[in-house]
Amino acid sequence: MEFFLEAYLTRRVKEVALTLPVFDATFDPEIRPADERFGDFQANGLLAYLGKRKENPRMWAQQLMNLFAAHDPLFDVAVAGPGFLNFSLKDTTLMRWLCKFHTASSYQGAYKSIFSDRTVVIDYSSPNTAKRMHVGHLRSMVIGEALQRLIRFGGGRVIRDNHIGDWGTQFGILLMQIKASSYAFNEDPEATIEALEYLYQVGMTKTKEDATALDQARQELVKLQQGDAENLMLWERINRLSYQSFDRIYQRMQVAFDHVLGESFYRNKVDDVYDELQKYQLAVFDGGALVVFHPEHPRFCKQAFLIRKSDGASNYASTDLATVKYRVQEFHADDIVYVTDCRQCDHFEQLFLTVKKWFQAADYRVPNMYHVYFGTILDAHGKAIKTREGRPIQLQSLLNEAVKRAYNLIQEKSPDLPEAEKRKVAEVVGLGAIKYADLLQERTGNYRFEWDKMINFDGNTAPYLLYAIARIYAIFRKLNLKISTLDFAALKDVQSFSTATERALAKKLIAFPSALNLALKELKPHWLCHYLFDLAGTFSAFYNADKVAVEDTCLRQSRLLLCSATLSTLETGLHLLGLETLERM
Repeated sequence: MEFFLEAYLTRRVKEVALTLPVFDATFDPEIRPADERFGDFQANGLLAYLGKRKENPRMWAQQLMNLFAAHDPLFDVAVAGPGFLNFSLKDTTLMRWLCKFHTASSYQGAYKSIFSDRTVVIDYSSPNTAKRMHVGHLRSMVIGEALQRLIRFGGGRVIRDNHIGDWGTQFGILLMQIKASSYAFNEDPEATIEALEYLYQVGMTKTKEDATALDQARQELVKLQQGDAENLMLWERINRLSYQSFDRIYQRMQVAFDHVLGESFYRNKVDDVYDELQKYQLAVFDGGALVVFHPEHPRFCKQAFLIRKSDGASNYASTDLATVKYRVQEFHADDIVYVTDCRQCDHFEQLFLTVKKWFQAADYRVPNMYHVYFGTILDAHGKAIKTREGRPIQLQSLLNEAVKRAYNLIQEKSPDLPEAEKRKVAEVVGLGAIKYADLLQERTGNYRFEWDKMINFDGNTAPYLLYAIARIYAIFRKLNLKISTLDFAALKDVQSFSTATERALAKKLIAFPSALNLALKELKPHWLCHYLFDLAGTFSAFYNADKVAVEDTCLRQSRLLLCSATLSTLETGLHLLGLETLERM
């Protein structure tokens, strides 16, 4: 019995088909979930495959059906229409699957994805130092964290790299203003970074109004780039305090990284990039700048990919190219995933084109590269979400507000909970609501940030799903049962479910791997969100219709098995999305 029945069915249908003379190794049965009126899965690939060969699809489908039915005990199979095959899961198959896969530990290693046994570097969050994280930093962090968990669950070897912005022209302005104001650092990261933001704004105004100030800022930047001891000391302190500030949010959001290699890490590696791109005649000089053209591309044939400025300074493209080379050579990356907003689509498309040509010319292994882009968070009026003063909302303030609203909801719903427990539940519910509301959206589009929708026990929300989990825990508490001690092995020989709602829940549970597969194939976590919401609703229908604590021992055990499997799936799914769960609310 396999965890992912679609993969099992694909393999078995192909094995049986290859015993027939018309099929060869190129045949893909294209197994998909079917319309529930006709079965559980459907093979759609026969029509196209046999049509190209001028064969009768229905005749061969009939032969394939007969052979499959004779050799596979897990499914009933029927021919439909001009040559589709419909497969229906037998109740015994559903029960055996549930007996094997009803705990979080039983899922471990059972699911194999497109990233299985591959080294995947995922680049997400990536804030700029000397600035506080604001609402605009939320999506990369939340989506990236969910994807790295999903990829790891699907068998990938994940390396989490926070490619922070810690090098560039902004430091010249900031160093100039720090010295001009004789700013004295303290060890409070939040207060320091807030002060540095203010100093930078003052410095920016100066450089716009005064050419002398602009020249001073450039001189400070050159001194930093040349290794001036004082400027390096200030720069290192800024970055250290910045990351301490970031890390407070990361810890609160349960986000962690394996490496924090910012742009500065690659500053001594960009010269090799320039040399190699010129060596392989990929980069040319244009107005004194070093650029790459892609004449075969309809948009980029005239839009140059700037990799070194005319004054010799590096830029994002320079360090991004050096970063790809480092990740392939040092991390042995098979796949690299970038999680950024949609405004960087052109940059990454040009980056990927340049890397492919460069690596092929240099005989380096070319990794698969994915740009996981996302839209903007909007306010209730459809505009970019900001404070009343027009500034970005600080991320820490947003999280605090979510927890405050969740606390008020818990106070109303469960006033008898001990105060410490209310605070804990509010933190989990509030932060979970923020994460889930973001992940629920189709990531490529914008979405409206609406408190009343996201912190609500009705609808497709984190509070609804967290409460569904707590309800299932309450069932086992009421029956005085410990889930970990239950043994369902005897149920593997049960021939059928007693009610339609039991079977509907079992069928929804076996769809978990399909939801994971879709989320990973498209790198879109919202598919998993929708599945979990559907599962919670299907469980609610089952629980309302079918009493668990019945006299019949076998029936009681089978319904407890459904409860246990639902609990494990909901918890595992939410953990993969980066949410913490609760046993009691």
